[in-house]
Amino acid sequence: MLVERFDVFLFDLDGVVYLGDEPLPHARESLARLRSAGKAVLFLTNDPRPTRSEVARRLARLGIEARQQEIFASGWATARCLKQSDVRSAYVVGSPGLISEIREAGVEVIESGHPEAVVIGGDERTSYAHIERAVRLILGGARFVATNPDSSYPTPEGPIPGAGAVVAAIQAASNKRPAVTVGKPYPEMFDLALEEFEDKTGRIVMVGDNPSTDILGAHRVGITGILVSRTPVRFRSNQDFRIPDAVIPDLSFLFDPRVSVRAWKSPSFSWPDRVEAGVAAVILNRKNEVLLVRRVDRDLWSVPSGGIERGESIKEAVSRNVIEETGLKVAATRLIGVYSDPASQVFCYPAREAVQFITCCFLCVIEGEILQAVDTEASGAAFFNPEKLPAGLLPTHSKWLSDTLAGREPPFIR
Repeated sequence: MLVERFDVFLFDLDGVVYLGDEPLPHARESLARLRSAGKAVLFLTNDPRPTRSEVARRLARLGIEARQQEIFASGWATARCLKQSDVRSAYVVGSPGLISEIREAGVEVIESGHPEAVVIGGDERTSYAHIERAVRLILGGARFVATNPDSSYPTPEGPIPGAGAVVAAIQAASNKRPAVTVGKPYPEMFDLALEEFEDKTGRIVMVGDNPSTDILGAHRVGITGILVSRTPVRFRSNQDFRIPDAVIPDLSFLFDPRVSVRAWKSPSFSWPDRVEAGVAAVILNRKNEVLLVRRVDRDLWSVPSGGIERGESIKEAVSRNVIEETGLKVAATRLIGVYSDPASQVFCYPAREAVQFITCCFLCVIEGEILQAVDTEASGAAFFNPEKLPAGLLPTHSKWLSDTLAGREPPFIR
């Protein structure tokens, strides 16, 4: 039985424990059985509107035992994250409950002036004026903080817009991404919930109804994810983090001996937020030395590389990126390989966004101009003997160089 595999059970609320003002079938008795068996029961909800005490009272009305310290709501978690980041003031687009949690954490909520952060939760009273003010403050330098990414919430009448829908509107208007998103599938709320269970990682499970928040979030922090669903879910890649380790129709199946669960093993790469096409250039001079640039964002050496713009051919992209980074005019002569293996092609950036690149790497010849670092992303450029490459070379780029110099028949597909 699933119940025998785990000591700590994390539950989503909407769509798992209740829907609207009614508990879902078998939820109440299943949670009581878990407690009787000595299991730790915690609740993680992305709904930023209620306070933890309001959630506890709601569960009590439904006949479900829950102490306030067992409840981890994205509004409370956001308040904790603001406090931990030494944020002293915030403009809040959200409910009275969210505002209350932020004030309780010691952060001043202000309607005018220049707040250090803009917190986006959203509720039924969110208006165009709220969104307009949030955009202006973010463009003025305030930190963009999202309580959670959920675009909608389930209700008995169907889905309603969630905080993620408000975040998307502000992101589109400001052309800024949130500096941090607190709720599932991001790790902040999981980390807060699991602070006292660090020695039980293999015995912790998340039970939720949303593969893109509950299951993905569980797998990102290295724990098992069980999906509550009456229909199967399928993803095209068998490495997709959103694939649940077990699927059950309702919580009573936690006690069904016929239900099995796979063991989640964290892959060697981070889950990418998006996939992008890229190009790279291996450039050799007459001494057979290779051109490398030093990246400002990572303080590492790499071959010239970058993205592809709309309407641009691959060869045009190679030439443009090299000119922008080094000042050299080059021509692509041979495709070395196409690289997309996530173990080496997923890069995590300072703003926490992870990108998986599909990179076409070319051997290029120099046609003119003077070598110089001219791009803000490159702090230096120089030629190096392939046998004496500098320390701090990106591992992926080291592989591209070895494929170029291997003498085997290209192109390589990795």
